[in-house]
Amino acid sequence: MRPIQECHSNYILSSLLAAGLLFAHAAHGGAQTYQPLSASVQISLNHSVSDQAPPKLTFASQQEYHTWLNDTSRRLERRIPDAGYRVDFLKTVYYEATRAGLDPQLVLGLIQVESGFKKYAVSSAGARGYMQVMPFWLNLIGQRKGNLFHLRTNLRYGCIILRHYLDMEKGDLYRALGRYNGSLGKPEYPNLVNAAWHVR
Repeated sequence: MRPIQECHSNYILSSLLAAGLLFAHAAHGGAQTYQPLSASVQISLNHSVSDQAPPKLTFASQQEYHTWLNDTSRRLERRIPDAGYRVDFLKTVYYEATRAGLDPQLVLGLIQVESGFKKYAVSSAGARGYMQVMPFWLNLIGQRKGNLFHLRTNLRYGCIILRHYLDMEKGDLYRALGRYNGSLGKPEYPNLVNAAWHVR
């Protein structure tokens, strides 16, 4: 079974490289669409982005932690050359993803497609940072003075927003990703994120 999965992953990796997607320089960020939220949802999302606890990694063992961190860090070396920042980035991705009930690999795939791992990426629609979060979310569920280029702030909002869309779509990742990118109903974006997610 494992050789088949590896062949499939290698095929996807080759396809992404050929298409220029794996190491593309331009961000592919879309735009979440503003939709009024009920008071209860707004309060719930506000609580979700408010917690100030420091990031912590939770693994079954120290060996599992070091394996994940070392393997993932090595894969991102070309994208994020600073080793110290890269480790901090991965710890924060892991913490914010698991805190929101998301697979960290999914979040890394989304970041790859949305911003190409560029901290200061800005889309034509105005989405910002690693996870290409639209500024209206600051007013809607957070603090107006929040900085969406700040690592933890960007990942916190991005993960909470994706979780919100997953809940809206009753766990349908394809539709949730479409909402996240502002391309609901179109296959290109969910397919890109899914491919990037499974390559890792």
